[in-house]
Parts: sequence; structure tokens; C-alpha cells
Amino acid sequence: MTQTLEQLQQQLRSLRLSESAQYLPELVQQAESEDWTYRTFLHRLASYEQKRRDEKQVEKRLKWAAFPFYKTLDAFDLDEQQSLSKKQLNQLQEFTWLDQLYNLILLGPPGVGKTFLATGLGIEAIHQGYKVSFISMGDLIHTLKTEEFTRKSQIRMKRIKDSHLVIIDDLMYMAMDNREANLFFHLINDLYDKASVILTSNKGPSEWGELLGDPGVATAILDRVLHRAEIIHFREDESYRMKHRSSIFEEKSVHN
Repeated sequence: MTQTLEQLQQQLRSLRLSESAQYLPELVQQAESEDWTYRTFLHRLASYEQKRRDEKQVEKRLKWAAFPFYKTLDAFDLDEQQSLSKKQLNQLQEFTWLDQLYNLILLGPPGVGKTFLATGLGIEAIHQGYKVSFISMGDLIHTLKTEEFTRKSQIRMKRIKDSHLVIIDDLMYMAMDNREANLFFHLINDLYDKASVILTSNKGPSEWGELLGDPGVATAILDRVLHRAEIIHFREDESYRMKHRSSIFEEKSVHN
């Protein structure tokens, strides 16, 4: 009994090979025109299915990561931010530090590229097979405080705790009360020795204690974060936003 192409496609879909089912007509036509062997045909079909599954996995992880924008490291201009060398950037992209559960702390004033670098590393990590979560400090505190009673926060926290890399942006932008500091400590404690963390902040670790309120909690957080950490200081005179700001005016003065 000869099966139609539509029947073969339906069988592939029932086996959850939906990408192969969609690609089948084109593949069959190419196989017939080029006289493929059965082995070649099966190899091409399986390879296409695997490729599409990998691509969809990356798409899903990018969505779950919740990056504020999509900018890869290819767009990070080292000439404008010379606090980081080409060699150092290449080392970061190799992700040996992530495998070794090192943390990365990016310090500097607003606009110097801290979030850009953190996001670029997160995107690259996803393409290399890691799970990544990005969250601002303000959103993180809100999520921690509402985790007990909202499904959305529970899902967000589960994804964060399941990640290989957690990026917390704008750390210590404002003071925390005792409850918030304790919730933050418990998260850092949960991630310790299980995931790497990238922290961006315009305040150095020496100032974090004042903003955390409780000296004991501050010490415990710093102990876990700095145990294995690389700190990169971005120079204040290298503001990416200021160099690339747009203007409502033409090059000439409005008075001319």
C-alpha cells in the first residue's frame, strides 16, 4: 500500500516530528532530483529536525530570559569602553568562569555599558546552551515579596533558580528594609554554588552594607557574592549613552 505525502506528514506529526513533517515535501523533491540514498535522506531529515529543535530551544530561552533589549557582544565597542580589553572580553565569552561558578560584578556610573555587556554575555550564554535569567533589582524585590501569593512571581522565581546564569541589573540603586534584605539574602544563598551571578551597580561593595540595613545580612551576602568573583570597573568618562545620544536639533544652533 502506497502512502501519500500527506499521510507521511501526519505520521511524523503524531511522532512529534512537526518540523520534519513541514519540511518533508521539499526534502523528498530534492532527494528525487539528486538520487539520494535512503541513508542520506534519513540523515538530512533527522539533521533538519534537530537543527529546528535547537533553534526553537534558543528562542524559548531568550524569551524566558526577559532581556531588556537584544544586543549581542558584536556591537560592544571596546574602543569606547577601554576598561575591558579584547583578551578579557574573549575570556568572558568562553564561559569558563560560568562553569566554575564565578560571579561577575560590573561597577560604574550610569550609561557606561554595564547592562549592555551583561545582556550581551547572557545572550551569548544562551546560544552556547546555558539557561539565563535577567531581572532588574527593583523587579526582583517585587517578585520576591509577591512570590507567596502570585503565580506569575512563582514562575519567575522558578526560572531564576533553575538558571545557570542570573543577571541582576542596577543592584543597590535604593535602600532595602529588613524584610527585603532577608529575601535577597535567601535568593543569593539558594544560588550559591549552583549558578553564576552577574551584578551591575553604580555603587561598590563597600557601600552595599549601608543600603542593606542589617550588617549581618550584608556580610552574609557579600561573603557569598565575593567568594568567587571578578570585578570590572567601568570608567566614568566613557559614557556610551552620552556619546551616542540623539538630539532634536540639527548640527547647527537653533539660533542660526
